[in-house]
Amino acid sequence: MKKTLIAAALVSAFASQAAIASDETQELRKVIEQQQKVLKDLEKRLEQTEQRVEKTADAVEESSSAKSATTIGGYGELHYNNITDNKSGKDKKEFDFHRFVLFFGHEFTSNTRFFSEVELEHSISGDGQNGEVELEQAYIEHDFNDMLTGKAGLFLMPVGIINETHEPPAFYGVERNPVEKNILPATWWEAGLNLNVKAAPGLAFDAAVTSGLNVGEDYKIRGGRQKVSKAKAEDLAYTARVKYTAVPGLELAATVQYQSDLTQGRGDVDTASATLLTAHAIYNIENFTVKALYAQWDIDGKEAEALGRDEQTGWYIEPSYRFNESFGVFARYNEYDNNAGNGDDTKVEQTNVGINYWLHENVVFKADYEKVGGAKDADGFNLGVGYQF
Repeated sequence: MKKTLIAAALVSAFASQAAIASDETQELRKVIEQQQKVLKDLEKRLEQTEQRVEKTADAVEESSSAKSATTIGGYGELHYNNITDNKSGKDKKEFDFHRFVLFFGHEFTSNTRFFSEVELEHSISGDGQNGEVELEQAYIEHDFNDMLTGKAGLFLMPVGIINETHEPPAFYGVERNPVEKNILPATWWEAGLNLNVKAAPGLAFDAAVTSGLNVGEDYKIRGGRQKVSKAKAEDLAYTARVKYTAVPGLELAATVQYQSDLTQGRGDVDTASATLLTAHAIYNIENFTVKALYAQWDIDGKEAEALGRDEQTGWYIEPSYRFNESFGVFARYNEYDNNAGNGDDTKVEQTNVGINYWLHENVVFKADYEKVGGAKDADGFNLGVGYQF
């Protein structure tokens, strides 16, 4: 009997322990199920988060790509001129925000791109105002292959040193040199087609067919720029340039242009065919640079000859030295004559000596002394600040 009671007690104890174990197992299962549910919920949330991150990354990439495909830039320059005309005794003392320019470009593909340049000159444009708004560039450029690039639209002519590159931090002196201004005449743009051929490393050729000049009765070249504003196109211009840069620090270039009639068939005057020849050299060795340019127009026609403007010539030489990233000095001697075809002494001589201070590689302060002689007599100084971005 005693053994039976002991056995019953053991059975009861085991049953009780089994019941407790069963309850604990059920509780553990419930905990595990809840944890699995939480984990599944977390996995779902992680998947949703990853999807959102991927969408955000794609959007950022697309936005970044769009931003890199479209570019905005520009440049500008403020001048102060204090020049005395010693013949008339008149002083020129004035501030002028000479240029405010914005660039807009877009890359359609790695081979096809658009570029444009809009300029406001002399701060205010309108009737009776000193300034004007100009579209200086607007063209499509396409790389046919590694050697051949073409452009179509309105673009700067491939002549001289500053015509295509004239941002203020890129050159010395407050004002652009008078030879390229009055003879070439920079800044000079036309509409048409241009092909650039990279014939060999450091050797390139340009060939362009464009609208041409339309000179007035004075036959001044600068006044003949039509700026592609309902430009008369009775006679087109044909331009060719060769540029050599294979030697480090050296640039050599020459341009020839021919136009069969600078008067665009005006009719009341003789046909005035014209040929421009210009060449320049730039040599840089360490911190020392020297630039030199020569330009000449030969114009046929009795009217141009009578004015002495059948030949118009100019040249300049400019040595400069840059001490460091911030300071540089220069001297420039210029000679030009828009009446070189007559027997009178109409040559203008101009000397500029000055300093550039680059606050940043794209921000420059300038000062120079200017002396004008020959057919003119003036002297004074110029101050300026310019930027590009």
